Amino acid sequence: MGSRALIADLTELGGAGLVVTELGLDPPPLAATVGAVQLGVHRGGPVPGGALEPFDILLSADPAAPGPWVGVHPSRLDAVIAELKAAAARQPVAAAACAQVLRMSLDLPFDQALAAESLAYSMLLASEGFRSWRTDNPPRHRADDAGPRVTVEVGRAIAIRLNRPAARNAFDARMRDELFEALSFAVDHPDALPVTLSGEGPAFSAGGDLDEFGRAADPGQAHLIRTLRAPARLAHQLGDRLTVQVHGACVGAGVELPAAAGRIAARPGAMFRLPEVSMGLIPGAGGTVTIPRRIGRRRAAYMAISGVDIDLATALGWGLVDEVAV
Repeated sequence: MGSRALIADLTELGGAGLVVTELGLDPPPLAATVGAVQLGVHRGGPVPGGALEPFDILLSADPAAPGPWVGVHPSRLDAVIAELKAAAARQPVAAAACAQVLRMSLDLPFDQALAAESLAYSMLLASEGFRSWRTDNPPRHRADDAGPRVTVEVGRAIAIRLNRPAARNAFDARMRDELFEALSFAVDHPDALPVTLSGEGPAFSAGGDLDEFGRAADPGQAHLIRTLRAPARLAHQLGDRLTVQVHGACVGAGVELPAAAGRIAARPGAMFRLPEVSMGLIPGAGGTVTIPRRIGRRRAAYMAISGVDIDLATALGWGLVDEVAV
């Protein structure tokens, strides 16, 4: 069966794309559509409350709409709706899977939510959406850059730094493993010292190393490795002991991991983006777990499915970051 026929079948089953409800005009859904992204739209008047549970994303023409709403300027509302429809249409399976995982994430303990994310991520690695993206974006074969991916200094605090500036601190397997070891050291430190995490170079992290995406020969084994060596789990364990200092581009893992920390301080100019759905995947470094615990699942779904850049002012207003560093 070709991809168009498959998507047609999914659409007939209500399992692909974006379902838009104009609040105040359309009857609200009684429950979330199992396999589609449910968008609620508010165009005017008081921002609705009440029966909003079925919606995955809530979009308001009031730029100051409070959470869980995403507020946009009225002149931009229809364009944003069209952009969300197009994003879901390009990767309908990943968009639906992302919405499904986010619906359950806040109801699960942190570690179980990480496992649910990894299971969905591993499944999507075998999907046609990801395979098509990988075909269109073949991995490059580059010489491995020498030197440690992560450095650790211990004084009155434990200072951990991502150390791959030439690649904008892109996370590869080696960086993940070295960061896991560094965070394990911090978790187990007998003096329970405060911990900082920062990044060398022009960006905190440009996210996962795209050249490694899909390389795992065994997705099941990759799932186990992903859950057993998840830096986000240790960042969450450190809690208020951990402050992440971010700057520049914070993409994919570069925002998913910091969101697990007790505190995030961002330098002026920092920006945040979740690009994985556009690749046929979902956030896989803990983002469906950490980000909704900071900003709610509707704003997290908006970030993930739209893939848009979130500027520092918006991130600060939503609680994705805690302070602007000077």
